[in-house]
Amino acid sequence: MAEAANGNGSRSSKRSRRSRRKNPDGTMTLIEHIYEFRRRLGWAVVFIVVGAIFGFIWFEQRLGPIPSLGDIMTHPYCAIPASQRFAGDQPGCRLLQTVPFEAFMIRLKVGVAAGAVLLSPAWLYQIWAFIAPGLYAKERRYAMIFVSFASVLFAAGAVLAYLLVPHALALLAGFGQDQFVTALTADKYISFILSLLVIFGVSFELPLLVVMLNRVGVLKYQQLKRWRRGLVFALFVFAAFATPGSDPFSMLGLAGALTLLFELSIQIARFHDRKLDRGRHDEGWDQLADDEAAPFNYTPSTADGEEPTAQSPSTGRSNSTDDIT
Repeated sequence: MAEAANGNGSRSSKRSRRSRRKNPDGTMTLIEHIYEFRRRLGWAVVFIVVGAIFGFIWFEQRLGPIPSLGDIMTHPYCAIPASQRFAGDQPGCRLLQTVPFEAFMIRLKVGVAAGAVLLSPAWLYQIWAFIAPGLYAKERRYAMIFVSFASVLFAAGAVLAYLLVPHALALLAGFGQDQFVTALTADKYISFILSLLVIFGVSFELPLLVVMLNRVGVLKYQQLKRWRRGLVFALFVFAAFATPGSDPFSMLGLAGALTLLFELSIQIARFHDRKLDRGRHDEGWDQLADDEAAPFNYTPSTADGEEPTAQSPSTGRSNSTDDIT
């Protein structure tokens, strides 16, 4: 009983230490960090498994007005004119299964991908909850903004890819005229669709990367302005190699979208640098020589971004600062 009581007390103590109310700065020992990481990783895996089961069932079931996941994935292929598709003796639009177990594996693959995307807020929160206690309030705010914009841009890229795929497939299938019929195997077709969605989604993170590098001072607007032509050419080359179908629709669609987003990020960098230059001019820093020290006033803050309110009478330092150095 005593051991049980001690065990319950230990678990209660650990939960109290993990609680942000009891431990606002997230201070833990190395072992507690490992236990916390194991716990968060376990919950993240549980959410992904639950999402995979949901996606596996959704593959054949409609959700009210929402079509089944299988219909969503086969829609680009079914948009090819029926005269150019191989249908055999069966009516309708179906993919070709060439090996046993292929349909099950494809259903599982698509279900895991869809479930991971749908429940991404849940398992991403577990990663965030492990990292956030080690960040300052300003860093947490920047991280939240970065993740929010990254999610929106990734979704926009995936949607654009899904809208371009039917046109790309129709163009590629139309090259054969009357001498060929299109019979895509299910495995290669699904891999093509998923890779295209991921490539477009990841590529759309480029402007966010440019803005982030500009914010931390690595890239300046003048540099981007000087490299603009070369970078736009590099975007077209990247789109030609990155699109798996090598069709003009996907390549031009990705290159055009990346060029627009890149130009938008350049303009954001332009306004940001102009604001910094105005601040440096108001402070008089632009008149300093390169070897002259700039005036620097540092005010420590708490982990929540609040300024300290009390100071130690003996040292004159704040009692609530999180500056452990």
